[in-house]
Amino acid sequence: MLVYIHVPFCRTRCNYCAFHSVPLGRGVDAAASPAVRDYVDTLLMELALHADTLGGANIQSVFFGGGTPSLLPPRIVGVILERLGRHFHLGDKTEITLEANPESLRGRNVVPDLLAAGVNRLSIGIQSLDEAMLRTLGRPHKAQDSLQAVFAAREAGCANISMDLMWGLPGQSVRQWLQTLKDAVRMAPDHISAYGLTLEPGTPLELECEEGRLALPPERDQNIMFMEGAAYLEAQGYLHYEISNFARMGFQCRHNLGYWEGMDYLGLGPSATSTIAGRRWTNPASQRAWDNKVRTGALGKAPEVLTPTVRVLELIMLRLRTARGLRLKAYRDLTGRDFLRDHQRLVQALHENGLIRIRNGYLSLTRSGMLVSNAIMANLFERTEAVLTREPIAAEGTPVAVAPATEEGAAIPLAEKPPRKPATGPEIRPVVWPTA
Repeated sequence: MLVYIHVPFCRTRCNYCAFHSVPLGRGVDAAASPAVRDYVDTLLMELALHADTLGGANIQSVFFGGGTPSLLPPRIVGVILERLGRHFHLGDKTEITLEANPESLRGRNVVPDLLAAGVNRLSIGIQSLDEAMLRTLGRPHKAQDSLQAVFAAREAGCANISMDLMWGLPGQSVRQWLQTLKDAVRMAPDHISAYGLTLEPGTPLELECEEGRLALPPERDQNIMFMEGAAYLEAQGYLHYEISNFARMGFQCRHNLGYWEGMDYLGLGPSATSTIAGRRWTNPASQRAWDNKVRTGALGKAPEVLTPTVRVLELIMLRLRTARGLRLKAYRDLTGRDFLRDHQRLVQALHENGLIRIRNGYLSLTRSGMLVSNAIMANLFERTEAVLTREPIAAEGTPVAVAPATEEGAAIPLAEKPPRKPATGPEIRPVVWPTA
């Protein structure tokens, strides 16, 4: 099982952020904040509440996300991990990640104290190494803070450092993005998350772009940023193992891999989501409402039960985010159907256009396919829902007769013959990639 702990506090709210967060304000000592104190009290109660039903489970990874989790005093992080270990099994190899803003790692003992508390992986939110871009994003740190944060983490003995970067920023050129990657690689992180900017509804950045005060790079330039950026990182020894993630061998984020592989996860804190044994619930975003639910024992009492169709759609979406891709046998085991036959025309079109590959029983997106993954997923979702509506999945526990696996690892249900004329759909045209 995975554990996600949402820490909603930050110094100031960034212009692009749509996550639930509570700005404390500049200069406010988080350790002395009543809101932080109340949050920690409720979090420990929530943890004890779930221990009654899930206690003793093996925890593969713990992820402190936010917000800015590094605003929590290291001793508080240690208390949370100690309490977590009291109720669940945390092994020596459990990955424990804490997200941090560069400026929050200032101070001689901050990183050493976090490592002593049990954190063994730092994910540093650098986003950009260009001062103008940082101001546009509303980030509270400067480029020099990022350099100092990574240096401090290495000097303290942190052996697993990840950094978050963003491309496709307003006013950003291809050359600026590639220079950012070169500067980042010189800092020698073990993992790099490179996210394309998404304008979230209601954020200041979206408003500025809508009103014409800022403009995103042309689509052609954004395509080049993704394609050439990914190629550069792989040439520098970073495996492109998920659409937005790159890692040196052995440093893939185990927590995120757990999500993409469909593992159960427990979410703690306001707005956190849990998915356990096919049931899902989300905590209230309001700290007061979350506190009330915890104190009354009402968390997770009315979960969403994931239908067979939802489980299939999530299998497709999550697995196709990874470089390894969707194991065709997993689709067959869940549905009793052959993925390649269900999506014959679409698969053929995607393959002819170099957007997917099929190898050793897995169907995966090529790098070109990753760039247009949203469109591919929308097509697959629409077709999968249509197929499963026409031929509902057998109830869980009901055996489904299947024929022997094909070379690709899929199978044809014995109860169904493939149609003579596959369903038609939108044409998939060749994608011509520009060069810098």
